[in-house]
Amino acid sequence: MRISDVNERHFYEIEAAKNDWSLSELKRQFNSALYERIVLSSNKDKVTRLATEGQIVEKPEDAVKDPYVLEFLGLPKLPEYSETELETRIIDHLQKFLLELGTGFAYIGRQVRFTFNEEHFRVDLVFYNRLLRCFVLFDLKIGELKHQDIGQMQMYVNYYDRKVKLKEENPTIGIVLCKDKNNAVVEMTLPEDNTQIFASKYQTVLPSKEELKKLLEEQNNEID
Repeated sequence: MRISDVNERHFYEIEAAKNDWSLSELKRQFNSALYERIVLSSNKDKVTRLATEGQIVEKPEDAVKDPYVLEFLGLPKLPEYSETELETRIIDHLQKFLLELGTGFAYIGRQVRFTFNEEHFRVDLVFYNRLLRCFVLFDLKIGELKHQDIGQMQMYVNYYDRKVKLKEENPTIGIVLCKDKNNAVVEMTLPEDNTQIFASKYQTVLPSKEELKKLLEEQNNEID
């Protein structure tokens, strides 16, 4: 397995050793353009550390990807599957989904119910990140993200922060995982100082590394 870029090669060497990846897991992470996806969502200081430290998880945004690549689910094209089927496929391929989530994630449950005001609510997927010491909630949407979806996740996060997490644990993270989104809608719905609610796209095919590298070049040109 040859990786020509020195920084990218060092990143995969560190991550493979740190996470005890098998060769097939390493190849999958490389083919899913993990390095490029992390670089695209990191600031310049974090990018320079990837080649020496691997993936750095210090803040909520460090644990969030955009997009998430779920090619291993084997889903048909929309509209031939439902949100329930998406959730079921994730649970059926939980080990691979945890690999895609990244370092520190542990599975808690699906359709986790909570009740207040005599009304029942369910969170699609609940995880815990031991590096950030917080709950991570996922809400699955097979269509385009709506501002109501973000409001719903805000309520879930508020409940977990006030009723579930321990005092010594950090604030809950909420991720709305959607097929498509309008970034302007996300920005206008969330407060400017938001650090807990995220909206990420998912895709069911492996990304083109060439396209991602082009985005990286454009990002670097903007920084320069």
